[in-house]
Amino acid sequence: MSTPRGSANTASPDTPRATAFRHWPDEEHLEADDLNFKPLSAEEAQRWRQAHGAVSPWRVVAVQALVGVAVAVAAGALTLQAAAAVSALYGALAVVLPAGLMARGLGRVKGGMNAGAYAVSFMSWELVKMAGSVALLVLAPRILVQVHWLALVAGVVACVKVYWVALWWRGRGA
Repeated sequence: MSTPRGSANTASPDTPRATAFRHWPDEEHLEADDLNFKPLSAEEAQRWRQAHGAVSPWRVVAVQALVGVAVAVAAGALTLQAAAAVSALYGALAVVLPAGLMARGLGRVKGGMNAGAYAVSFMSWELVKMAGSVALLVLAPRILVQVHWLALVAGVVACVKVYWVALWWRGRGA
């Protein structure tokens, strides 16, 4: 049975369609612990923050730089070509420099900013970071005398993987 356009749905409360939205679909699958949820007190939240502290973005950038240098040394040692080492280092810089720019930009954000404004700021700096990385990679053939693409990509990938290590650090409370 269809209703004409513009008319209100006059289904009675006993129809299956109306009763389907009275409860969340997964409500019957909730465990007892989920139903007894209690928000943290201010003291409990403070203890949780101390146990699960944030990882400094500068620490992540520093580790990315160290990983980039290590990949450049490894690329040079494995290939015995200076171009491979320089390309790997350039690939690392294509990640590290924009990440440092983002860390600096977000570090200047005021602490009293509301969540929505902070999210916009974060996304804006993330866009700047990605655009900077892409621009540096596009400019690689013009900047480098000889590009060893495999080493360059290895430098990029190794430095990007440091973000996963940072998540691991946070999980450990480091």
